[in-house]
Amino acid sequence: MTSALASSRPRLHIVTGKGGTGKTTVAAALALAVASGGKKVLLCELEGRQGIASIFDVAPLPYGERRIAVGPRNGEVFALAIDAEAALLEYLDMFYRLGRAGKALDRFGVIDFATTIAPGVRDVLLTGKVYEATRRTDAGKPSYDAVVLDAPPTGRIGRFLNVNAEVAGIAKVGPIRNQSTSIMRLLKSPQTRVHVVTSLEEMPVQETLDALAELRTIGLPVGCAIVNQMLESELAADQLVAAAAGDLDEAEVEAALKEAGVGSDPLIVAGLLDEAQQHAARVRLEAAQRSRLDSADAPVLTLPYLTDGIDVGALYELADHLCESGEF
Repeated sequence: MTSALASSRPRLHIVTGKGGTGKTTVAAALALAVASGGKKVLLCELEGRQGIASIFDVAPLPYGERRIAVGPRNGEVFALAIDAEAALLEYLDMFYRLGRAGKALDRFGVIDFATTIAPGVRDVLLTGKVYEATRRTDAGKPSYDAVVLDAPPTGRIGRFLNVNAEVAGIAKVGPIRNQSTSIMRLLKSPQTRVHVVTSLEEMPVQETLDALAELRTIGLPVGCAIVNQMLESELAADQLVAAAAGDLDEAEVEAALKEAGVGSDPLIVAGLLDEAQQHAARVRLEAAQRSRLDSADAPVLTLPYLTDGIDVGALYELADHLCESGEF
């Protein structure tokens, strides 16, 4: 069944999350999922890490849109590494027709000075490029069916996305105010969703809940909370209870080892029982954190832990899971 969230067909998906939760991996898989069925999607990154190039195993991305993958059922994924300095030159040419003069400013270091001395300017330029890509048309049709942004982490996502509202409040007239107002109109519209990636650990979940609350306070549309690298328990519910209490039957463990052709050394049995108890405690902790997420009034999706690591094939596997959720 397709949810109300999916039926509104957002065109800008912003992916954030605490560092280490797999934010870039999820953004890449999401781009593939959204491209399913012949759609054309642009995947953007901001911070110069070349994470997209690494995960798709392609050459470092220039400041230019390049096709990097074919999505499920003949979709296309393009990628763009957005550079603040290049975006400023583009902005100066677009609004002030500086052309060569803008490049001369770059040679004198003015561009680097402007984006370093005023970090807010940098964020305005970065979001401005995403806005342009989302709104761009060719022959009257959108250039991309959707744009996916690998955004800054949860700790600064609110300020990053709300910087244009602050700029619009300072610049009362002119192209800067007009663009900032237009960007905020897009970010707060039904065309946008902000998704938060997490793991089922206390600190990432807390940051996720804080980010969701902050986004709602700003008035930005919340998408999904995406639990990444979810490990499924191989113990039944009654076995988990017994393991947590340290009451697993040693005889059953020894019998299982013998059946598998492994010697039932007492040290091995003791080690397995201890590992089972730790596993049960981990499952209980994850269940508690999942309960906290479920109370956040946002769809919660889970992506599996892939034992062979992350490569291009793994991205397609994760994309399939996202497609099956019915949210994209």
